[in-house]
Amino acid sequence: MKRVASGLFPIVFLDRKSGKPLHRQLYESFCMAVLRGIFKAGDKVPSSRGLAKELGISRIPILSAYSQLLAEGYFESRRGSGTFVSSTVPQQRLPAASGRSATPETCPDSRRDSRRTAQVPSFKPQPWVNRSGAFVVGTVSAEDFPSQAWANLTNRHARRMSVHSLHYGDALGSEAFRTTIADYLRRTRAVNCDASQIMIVSGSQQGLDLCARVLLNPGDSVWLEEPGYRLARHVFILARCRLVPVPVDAEGMQVSTGIKKYRKAHAAFVTPSHQFPLGCTMSASRRLQLLDWAHRSGAWIIEDDYDNEYRYESMPIGSLQGLDRGSRVIYIGTFSKTLFPSVRLGYVVIPRDLVARFVSARLAMDVFPPVLYQEVLNDFISEGHFARHIRRMRLQYSQRRTALVECMQKEFGDEVKLLGAEAGMHVVATVGNGHKDRIISERAALKELWLWPLSSCYLQEPAVQGFILGFGSVRPGQMPIAIGRLRSVFEEC
Repeated sequence: MKRVASGLFPIVFLDRKSGKPLHRQLYESFCMAVLRGIFKAGDKVPSSRGLAKELGISRIPILSAYSQLLAEGYFESRRGSGTFVSSTVPQQRLPAASGRSATPETCPDSRRDSRRTAQVPSFKPQPWVNRSGAFVVGTVSAEDFPSQAWANLTNRHARRMSVHSLHYGDALGSEAFRTTIADYLRRTRAVNCDASQIMIVSGSQQGLDLCARVLLNPGDSVWLEEPGYRLARHVFILARCRLVPVPVDAEGMQVSTGIKKYRKAHAAFVTPSHQFPLGCTMSASRRLQLLDWAHRSGAWIIEDDYDNEYRYESMPIGSLQGLDRGSRVIYIGTFSKTLFPSVRLGYVVIPRDLVARFVSARLAMDVFPPVLYQEVLNDFISEGHFARHIRRMRLQYSQRRTALVECMQKEFGDEVKLLGAEAGMHVVATVGNGHKDRIISERAALKELWLWPLSSCYLQEPAVQGFILGFGSVRPGQMPIAIGRLRSVFEEC
């Protein structure tokens, strides 16, 4: 198969007013590109014809420059393939003009950043995050996804892309896709909405960031579930909000405690259908109490409904937004758990009077969401693939959850207490007897067991020690082996 050139050209600076010949300017530009590592050994060099057309000059100076570079060993010619950077060029770099490279230590005053970002904990790779294997939180069963149906729909839309689809789109997202989502949410989640209230976002995290930008000012107070979702805390920290942790029990957020701690909070972030991480469902009385507080105080409620489709002992719970009669709830959903995380598609259901403000914020962030996957997913839902996939995965995850619970009870008995096994894609196991969850998680990672320490979900001390155990990627037959390895980790600690 004939090799095709990349079509990418290096930056070449030519000064036509200079007394230096063009071929010499070209020669020096390529030399510097090689020595600075812009061109590396084995990289293909643009053809003389292509570069001449790109620069608007004759091929003669280019051929002269290439001839000199070939003679000096910077370039090498391969018959039938073209010209390449020589494979013998050493991987060295030119020093800075002063002979000494500038570093953050030598010029600290010129490297200032925002005080807001300093408030967010520094990113440190954790062994239990962004892995694949036993107990990873939020991982879906990729091998059970209907990849062929998805590929067929993707190919269909990629082949028939119109000129219109290549231009800027609606800040809210595809109207057809939003209409499909609105219908889905009304039917399955009792959400009160239509397409004009829905904004397509890049997952629930962007939706939450938009809510913070539109609804909150620096210094505003926000109720957060304790324990709760760590990345949600980071969004509100970046918005320079005051975080008010409100304890969670078997009925969800303790609203009365929140009122006692700070009645005048400006917003509350909740996961009422399946609390993260403990897995409880907010009771009807707590939901009504939370809505009453929001209406009386003029506060906002941000509802994150991140994995509502997976309940194993009852029908899915209706949304908090569906009970709201004062338009105080902003509802966020995502397809990361029902499809796959890298699809990066979610949605925000916005009160009608706030839609214009959300659009303004969206235009400042990324203008509009990518179109292709919206069209693909719209057909994926409309043609019934989505509903079939959810039914199949609900059964699959139910079997995996049952296997996890039974194996944990068999291996650990009363040593651990299991929470949140009625829904979702993870179970929480709390431990006692002086166990430190972070130490155990680090030891478990050495055996390719990815335990998310429960203590990391707490904003305040004392934090309950335990683990969040995802079961989406572990088949029932593999569960006894994984739990057995976990038992050995506990014995070593």
